[in-house]
Amino acid sequence: MASNDPHRPLPAAFRPSDSGWWETSTSRNAQVAPPVSLSAPFPPVWEQPRARGAGALNIILAIAAAGITALVLLFLSVSLGPAALLLCGVLALIPLAICLLGIRWIDRWDPEPRGAVLFAFLWGAGVSVVVTLLLGNYVVELLGAALTTTPDDVIGPVLQAPILEEVAKGFGVLILVYTRRSHFDGPVDGIVYAGTVAAGFAFTENILYFGTAVIDTGSTGALVSVFILRGLFSPFAHVMFTAALGFVLGLAVSRGGGSRRVLPAFVVGLVPAIAGHMLWNGGTVILFSDFFSFYFYVQVPLFLAAVLCVILLRRSERRLTEARLGDYARAGWFTPQEVAMLATRPGRQQALAWARSVGAKADMAAFIRTASRIAYTRQRMLGGRHDAGDVEEERFLLDEATRRRSRILQIAGNRHA
Repeated sequence: MASNDPHRPLPAAFRPSDSGWWETSTSRNAQVAPPVSLSAPFPPVWEQPRARGAGALNIILAIAAAGITALVLLFLSVSLGPAALLLCGVLALIPLAICLLGIRWIDRWDPEPRGAVLFAFLWGAGVSVVVTLLLGNYVVELLGAALTTTPDDVIGPVLQAPILEEVAKGFGVLILVYTRRSHFDGPVDGIVYAGTVAAGFAFTENILYFGTAVIDTGSTGALVSVFILRGLFSPFAHVMFTAALGFVLGLAVSRGGGSRRVLPAFVVGLVPAIAGHMLWNGGTVILFSDFFSFYFYVQVPLFLAAVLCVILLRRSERRLTEARLGDYARAGWFTPQEVAMLATRPGRQQALAWARSVGAKADMAAFIRTASRIAYTRQRMLGGRHDAGDVEEERFLLDEATRRRSRILQIAGNRHA
């Protein structure tokens, strides 16, 4: 437990050292980081001009997605009735909470902006649902005309739903690639955004399924059965499908190349997303005769494999942060102890506990976030993504980290005085 003694010494991360341990524990890169500057090349952060274009576009997109989601809820209220909507909405919140907690766990190392996450959820809960409802019958007719010998119970759930739903959800992730480019750094970010879109879609879809169970049967037994199968046995189903697309898009973004790489990656990423969705929907129709055999032999192993993949990616994030901040440490922007603190979970926790004891927790949290952004900005630059504002963003973030460090030390010094 962290002590609240204001006279505790500064953590080692803020004490300079001549040791160069990071030179053997991180990947060195031939491209030298910019040298440390004693005088800030930019005016204070609060005096910086802010780019309005991208911010205004993000706000417009979020408002539009929110409006469409409100229309979807209104449609559900008319279709199911206010009482049924309320009951089914409360039940749908349970699997939604499970999904969001899982996504939060994935996103702990370098949290995405709340506005971007909110847009992702609204796109999934509103826009993608509207697209599937409006185009569903047309896609079924097209598939039926092309596959005349395929049974209807295969065309709808096994073919049409996976294709249309994954494309509808996927466009939300693609929009985030372009509108949140500075925060879309790699596979983990892609999984977070895609998983949030899918969680929003599953939330609305669960309301529809729960409401249909109530209306069609008029019994609570059917509702409980559907809730257990969808809400408790497989809450991560949609998240897993769309996360495959997010992973591929994030991988393409991390390697650079702009639209030349992103758009083909979008098409490629749809393949595992749609295939996984088809397997999930068609398992009890084509492969197995009962749900539980399919669940334990296919669904559970796939879920465990996905969890293992995420764990490995999270470790990769930590190593990437260590490596890239090591580049800046060699240039004098960070001390070796700061790299150790910023690139490990225990180091971050210790630093936040100390900062809390001296009243600088908010600045320490901002210092950690800024360091993560610095690491990923450099990684983008090393990966060949030569965006016009990368160099300016790098210097801005480096100066922001310097300012945050100075403020932390000032607050701590005032407490110790």
